Order: sequence, then structure tokens, then C-alpha cells
Amino acid sequence: MSELTQLKSRRRFLGAAGSLGVTALGLGLLPVKASAADLPHVTDADATAKALSYVADAGKSANPARKPNTDCSSCQFYSGPKGKGFGPCQMFPGKSVSAVGWCQAYSAR
Repeated sequence: MSELTQLKSRRRFLGAAGSLGVTALGLGLLPVKASAADLPHVTDADATAKALSYVADAGKSANPARKPNTDCSSCQFYSGPKGKGFGPCQMFPGKSVSAVGWCQAYSAR
């Protein structure tokens, strides 16, 4: 094998190895997306919940600002299942809210 051919082969090998290393490093740094089931539920003790008057069951809300048929599952900030269970809400990052809940940040879709 000539010196030039060896040099080209070595460059090709190092380029491929470097690409694989960068790819592996990049994949290792990607954040792991948590599912809604893994998120803790918002509680009454949560400071944001208190500030937004969050209730887990909109039917039990005594807040006069709440209009009928306005619950988390019909809010633009909610991204969980419609009508039952819990799901993520942009107002409570890293936590899940009740689909039948309500808070003052409600905004219809």
C-alpha cells in the first residue's frame, strides 16, 4: 500500500470514528422526555396552585370567576387526556393537573 493510500484510509477511519463519537455524545446529552404519568400531581399546598386558585375538581369550585363547562381538559394550556385523569399544564411546569380541575389561568382552546 502506498503512503498516500494509507493516509487516505487513516483520514477516512478517523473521520468515521469522530462522527460516531460526536453522535454518541449528542444522544447522551439529549433530555429524556417524561411522560405525564411520571409527573407529580399539583397539590393545594403548591404556591402556584394557591396563586391561580387551582382546584382539582372544577365542580367543587366556589370561585365566582369560574364559568360552567370550563375545566382543565378544555383549556389551551392543558395537554393531557380529555375529561379524565391527569396531564401536563403549561401553568404548572413539571407537574400534572386534573383534567376536571380549574384555575384562574383558564383560557378556552
